[in-house]
Amino acid sequence: QAQLVESGGGLVQPGGSLRLSCTASGFSVTDYAVGWFRQAPGKEREGISCVSKDGANVNYAASVKGRFTVSSDTAEKTVYLQMSGLKPEDTGTYYCAATGPGFGPIVHTMCMMDPQGPYDHWGQGTQVTVSA
Repeated sequence: QAQLVESGGGLVQPGGSLRLSCTASGFSVTDYAVGWFRQAPGKEREGISCVSKDGANVNYAASVKGRFTVSSDTAEKTVYLQMSGLKPEDTGTYYCAATGPGFGPIVHTMCMMDPQGPYDHWGQGTQVTVSA
């Protein structure tokens, strides 16, 4: 069964860095468009970054632009979210999501930060806590 797995979360002090990884079992996550999302307690899930299948389209939410970088490693079949300059308001559960074979190829060329977008697969989330 196809499944996404996020890793790399943890507790970090303000100003620190973390790198989240998104891999898949049952398929290669780099074959599809990937979005990164986060959800803080009591808040709705929000899109923070996305990357198209070929890496040509990348986007960031205003709240993370300049601090977070998304990248894909096709050899490792992994999508990364490098986070630096972390702030307490970045605390939350971070999820990656991938479009899947159920969609036409054009979907995989897109970059979508809408949690309601055409994402077939979601990971279980990894916790990021930014606190002194």
